[in-house]
Amino acid sequence: MPLTSALVLVMFGPRVMGTLFGFVFLSHQLGGFVGVWLGGIWFDRFGSYDAVWFLAIALGLLSAVIHLLVKERSVLITV
Repeated sequence: MPLTSALVLVMFGPRVMGTLFGFVFLSHQLGGFVGVWLGGIWFDRFGSYDAVWFLAIALGLLSAVIHLLVKERSVLITV
């Protein structure tokens, strides 16, 4: 999360960082909850975590590729 908060700070500035990082943190927590919950459902249905592990690895690799494409630049926000 520190790298994500730094990216939000660089892109949007300190003025709106609290609000935007709150949304980032909330989505991170919801994603963690949904991932664990669906993993439990999968285990209850099929008795194995194998597919869940492969999906987690695939999503991690996809996330890494997407993050490599992010261009860090400032965004002008006027309020």
